[in-house]
Amino acid sequence: MSIPLQSFIPPLVISLLAFTFFGLFEDKRSSDNVLFYPAYAYSAGDDWVIPMRIYVYEYRPGVQSLIRRMFTRLRGLDDEQQQIFSSRIRDFVVDSESRETVLFSFDGDPDAEVFGIPNDEGGYLQTGLNGFVVGEVRVPKERMKQIVEAQNPTDGWLTINAVSDGHPGTGRIKLIEPEGLSVISDVDDTVKVTELPAGYEIVFRNTFYKEYVAAPDMAEFYHSLGDETAFHYVSGSPWQLFRPLSQFLFGDEAGFPEGTFHMKSVTKNFLSLNTWRDLRELLMNEDVTFDQKIIQISQIFEHFPQRQFILIGDSGEADPEVFSTIREMFPEQVKEIYIRDVVNAHELAPERLEGMNIIPALTIENGVSQFDI
Repeated sequence: MSIPLQSFIPPLVISLLAFTFFGLFEDKRSSDNVLFYPAYAYSAGDDWVIPMRIYVYEYRPGVQSLIRRMFTRLRGLDDEQQQIFSSRIRDFVVDSESRETVLFSFDGDPDAEVFGIPNDEGGYLQTGLNGFVVGEVRVPKERMKQIVEAQNPTDGWLTINAVSDGHPGTGRIKLIEPEGLSVISDVDDTVKVTELPAGYEIVFRNTFYKEYVAAPDMAEFYHSLGDETAFHYVSGSPWQLFRPLSQFLFGDEAGFPEGTFHMKSVTKNFLSLNTWRDLRELLMNEDVTFDQKIIQISQIFEHFPQRQFILIGDSGEADPEVFSTIREMFPEQVKEIYIRDVVNAHELAPERLEGMNIIPALTIENGVSQFDI
């Protein structure tokens, strides 16, 4: 399940306006920062192929503070809520840096080789108007073997660091073998209590200025699937929420197994026509998340045609329908489907959960939050 995109309209619109009217006056003295989203590597012939997503940005503390003050007045936030809100909106209001080339190296690499996302001309791709660069990096298996031996990671994750000038940032990449067990997991109301069926006001509060709460017993269930299991968290929430979500899920409190994230692209640069398209779809298109999840999950399956998959979601929105479609597309690879039933679908709409394992959960009702009971 994903957070309804209309939930993000207030912070997105205000952040865009703040960037336009106030961003030009902010004192820009900090260096660009690089965010390497966690990635996996899959085997392809003599290479390991790494699908990468990199973001280059600059903090705008003035804009962030402005929006926090505006929302504090609008919603009467207390001091704790203000701190949470400020941290949650940070990546909505940073300044995306375009035309940047990001190069990186693997920690401990004895050859100190430099890598980047290649373009068709023999150089490297640069970030677009919204600060992102997306593409694949290929590393020969013999080279990767040297890197793995040098790092000797205990958790299977390799560490990388940006080496291009003015681009501090670190990232992690997990080499996933062609055969084994993988989990595709939703986030909201599957591993984190967001209460999407409760409605906009409750979802907005739970997302932007309330401490996150893990879904009961789900972390233990995930760990019971084995230490060698690979995890992919596929969410309809925007990439701007990656950092607070990943810090919560993989932190000591929630304790979920670390994995890659696959989220929704929501642009926010007024110079890009995609901004206006995305804002229109925030309001109009209910099928965007369904299509996004089908595309992202299908790509993972295609990269690992010999692996078995467990799909885990919830009944609050379209996870059963998404997973049914994936099972039809890859019948030999889908081992099991689990649905955390947050809307009593097993009684009210049992056809949605046909052939799926049901995880009992509190029923979420419109306008009612379990945190207020």
